Amino acid sequence: MRCAHPPRSAARTGGMRRLTLLCTLAAATAAASAHDTWFAPRASDDPAEVALTLGTGNQFPVHESGVGFEYLARSGCRSGAGAGPVALQRVSDAATALWLRASTSPDAALSCWAQLTPFELELSPQKVAIYLEEIRASARVREQWQQMRARGVAWTERYTKHARIELKPAAGAVQPVGMAMDVLLESTGQTLQQGQALQFQVLRDGRPLPDFAVELRSERSPLGLWRKTDAQGRVGFAAPLPGRWVLRGTDLRLSESEPDRWESRFVTLAFEVVPAQ
Repeated sequence: MRCAHPPRSAARTGGMRRLTLLCTLAAATAAASAHDTWFAPRASDDPAEVALTLGTGNQFPVHESGVGFEYLARSGCRSGAGAGPVALQRVSDAATALWLRASTSPDAALSCWAQLTPFELELSPQKVAIYLEEIRASARVREQWQQMRARGVAWTERYTKHARIELKPAAGAVQPVGMAMDVLLESTGQTLQQGQALQFQVLRDGRPLPDFAVELRSERSPLGLWRKTDAQGRVGFAAPLPGRWVLRGTDLRLSESEPDRWESRFVTLAFEVVPAQ
């Protein structure tokens, strides 16, 4: 199992020491899965704000645990070309998701993002096998892990979550924002329609990430659509169903500075598709 960011109570009572214990207990008692973190829109009666939730779950679209606001290392929203960033503000810490708001018109095109603080955990070989399948890890990663197992090395990993959401996507709002992992929705328009050709670009450290496995998931189906990015980090889909969608992927590789430590970057992009007209 991938351990989500610790609850706010953990941060108040010794945070990082307790995190290791929480992750160990979770890994021992739950099914292994790569838990993603994503944004979702929520209703608001305030005409001067856009309301969102940010949470972690085993399978989109169900949030199962929240994210402490203090773990947002980088976050904000942008409403269009030339517009400056708007801060994401904490509303409340609900049981399953962090409630957020941005002071802007709900009718405006808006792109919001968050990069979370890195955390570390260990996984048993059995959990690793399921994890690698779930993220469609490369043959190179699997080979490196087998070599490590042969030497008796345990799996230790530092992971970082990155999330983005597009609301009424428009040209100018969808731009790189300095996150270590990012997905840009290059197909813009106030509405994205069912069956429309959608194009995305995945960035790592601001540069296109080629040959990267991503999955497109719908709130209306448990089955995802897998593709790999091209040489420019781009990938295309045609969403077959209306509703909420998320594009997800995990970049996993050995650390360049710490021997036998894995580093992963999770990324999600949430958006909505309307019925074809």
